[in-house]
Amino acid sequence: MQEIKKYVEENKQRFLDELFELLRFPSVSADPKYKADVLKTADFVAQKLKDAGADNVEICETAGYPIVYGEKIIDASLPTVLIYGHYDVQPADPLELWKTPPFEPTVRDGKIYARGACDDKGQFYMHVKAFELMMKTNTLACNVKFMIEGEEEVGSANLGIFVNANVDRLKADVVLISDTSMISMENPSIETGLRGLAYMEVEVVGPNRDLHSGVYGGAVANPATILCKMIASLHDENNHITIPAFYDKVVELTDAEKKALNSAPFDLNEYKEDLDINAEWGEKGYSTLERTGTRPTLEVNGIWSGYIGEGAKTVLPSKANAKISMRLVPNQTSYEISEIFTKHFERIAPDYVKVKVTAHHGGEPVVTPTDSIAYRAAEKAIVDSFGKSPIPTRGGGSIPIVALFESALGIKSVLFGFGLDSDALHSPNEKYDIFNYYKGIETLPLFHKYFAELSK
Repeated sequence: MQEIKKYVEENKQRFLDELFELLRFPSVSADPKYKADVLKTADFVAQKLKDAGADNVEICETAGYPIVYGEKIIDASLPTVLIYGHYDVQPADPLELWKTPPFEPTVRDGKIYARGACDDKGQFYMHVKAFELMMKTNTLACNVKFMIEGEEEVGSANLGIFVNANVDRLKADVVLISDTSMISMENPSIETGLRGLAYMEVEVVGPNRDLHSGVYGGAVANPATILCKMIASLHDENNHITIPAFYDKVVELTDAEKKALNSAPFDLNEYKEDLDINAEWGEKGYSTLERTGTRPTLEVNGIWSGYIGEGAKTVLPSKANAKISMRLVPNQTSYEISEIFTKHFERIAPDYVKVKVTAHHGGEPVVTPTDSIAYRAAEKAIVDSFGKSPIPTRGGGSIPIVALFESALGIKSVLFGFGLDSDALHSPNEKYDIFNYYKGIETLPLFHKYFAELSK
């Protein structure tokens, strides 16, 4: 541990400077206008893998954005760790809510503010620097493969094709992913499960053009009003999702599982204060930790219609749209939930409008084992680095490729994130604590050490 700390201390400013350089690339995969920047980011990642000591570094073309691959095979008889991350980021909108420019990383109170700071540039880059550390100090204990993609934020549409076409190349004993969070640096944790995702877009169409709201209002159905009513009907008075068959395959936690989950440190008052809300909201009969980690949800991610410019324009809009995401739990599948959502939304549409439902990307829920060699290695690494055992938790987010790795490669993943739930992922003023960044670089080499030792 002392050797690790010494190397980090000697190189900490360079580590930070390199992360800042990475964060300055506006690698927004969802917006074609950033295509050149996304490709430049892939080039940067590939060069840094080479600089760190990786072999066979390649920018692998796909039908979308490329996947950066690199490896270091020191001994074929040793276990192999496949490191996954993504270099693309969410759009920075709304830009006016950022205190500082989203692609000009800024430090305030020991925190890096930038789009992608935590999700996932800061986190995957910890692995690149930890790998450099192990190479420079001659302490790499197992084989390492890197697979850093550029389409995670738009559903990883081409990753499955790449993985299935490169099964032998990607052969490993475990996938190591840092794209999740801990409870806190005082209460380190390891996520042992993730929810799945079904992402939908809906359109409600009324008249064949925008209408004068005075001439036609009250006689023609307003698509914006109808859409709001349809969306509101998707939850009942207990905030339970009303779509038939939605919960059919959901398995309730046992009393023991509930007790273990709710034993994690959680202060509801701090939670509300951090979000500036007066009260929590959610499905009746479940705690906040249960709602965010083990229950399925349905949320409106965006809604638009009519005139939203400056001043007034009295129109009855021709159509209204919304984007809706559903987080899924074990036994639910994105395909099945997308199907029942589509049928339900079409069924509840009144005759005076037409609806169109489009399924975008999705992913499957996963639960990772806590009795594996890899999980025990992560536990021991945290004990050494933090001085206490990690708390197993369930993550509310989705990483669709975890299920893909298990089905295509036959290997489990360890979700070894160093972010915090308060890091404003996907929101304005996303941040990542500098302490967490360095702590990850210090802890990850210990995982490799213990994974190699426990695998013997």
